[in-house]
Amino acid sequence: MAINFDLNDLQAFRAVVEQGSFRKAADTVRISQPALSRRIEKLEDALGVKLFERTTRKVSLTQAGRGFMPSVERLLDDLDVALLGISEVASNRQGHVTVACVPSAAYYFMPRVVARYHQQFPRIKVKVLDSSAHDVLTAVVNGEADFGLSFMGTQEAGVDFEPLVQESYVVACRRDHPLAGRSSVSWDEFYQQDYISLDKTSGNRFLLDQALAKVVPQRPSICETLHVTTMIGLVEAGLGVAAVPLMAMPAADHPILTRVPLTDPQVMRSVGIIKRRGRTLTPAALELERLVVEMKVQPPKVSA
Repeated sequence: MAINFDLNDLQAFRAVVEQGSFRKAADTVRISQPALSRRIEKLEDALGVKLFERTTRKVSLTQAGRGFMPSVERLLDDLDVALLGISEVASNRQGHVTVACVPSAAYYFMPRVVARYHQQFPRIKVKVLDSSAHDVLTAVVNGEADFGLSFMGTQEAGVDFEPLVQESYVVACRRDHPLAGRSSVSWDEFYQQDYISLDKTSGNRFLLDQALAKVVPQRPSICETLHVTTMIGLVEAGLGVAAVPLMAMPAADHPILTRVPLTDPQVMRSVGIIKRRGRTLTPAALELERLVVEMKVQPPKVSA
């Protein structure tokens, strides 16, 4: 059989499979929807089979399409891996990779990782979706992100979780606050202060509520926020104290803020990589994941 299709047609086919939509697939490969449809038609004509069943509501693979997909993935992935392994070619590779991160992980992990990645692959665009743990999980499950960095996902069906860092929650307070300089603070003592809390939709709030089921606050919080980073800003402004994951804290030499270990009980969270089970990462995404794992740094010891 004469080969009357090219790599662009195969990439269009894979994009439609991954996105489940011609419109989203066209955005992914950065062409118009009519142009993408022509590529699929060209591929189907060359193979002599229909690859997709199309209705007004959804796009699904035919039996022939399902059989063809593994071969296409292997071919494209093997080619990309080979090209990324050649330094002269890697520096000129184009493409994109999307990673979803909870804000603390985006702050803690990603700046150095993205800088190193850009040095190696300057023409591959990295998109960071910094959002809540729930939204990060949704982005990974729905295929909007290649992978995610979060502390949620360990119990989710269809999601693989690879832990990277174990960290504890600490009191964030100003250096002129009465708690500053303490060797530790119990949760009971913490709740006797003016404190800022997280909204019930927050993943951190869900984790803390589970871990502190037997700890009854002495008073309600003076303010609620959606994100830990906002809490830290309010602490810096002098509104009160906050319980935050260690990696969300500024450096130990911050002129205004400091941290104190929280105990009785010590609450830990595990931050790691989440991926949709059964989905093969693109070579560009695999390289970014490799750097995240390679460059992970354990949080500093919890001390005032």
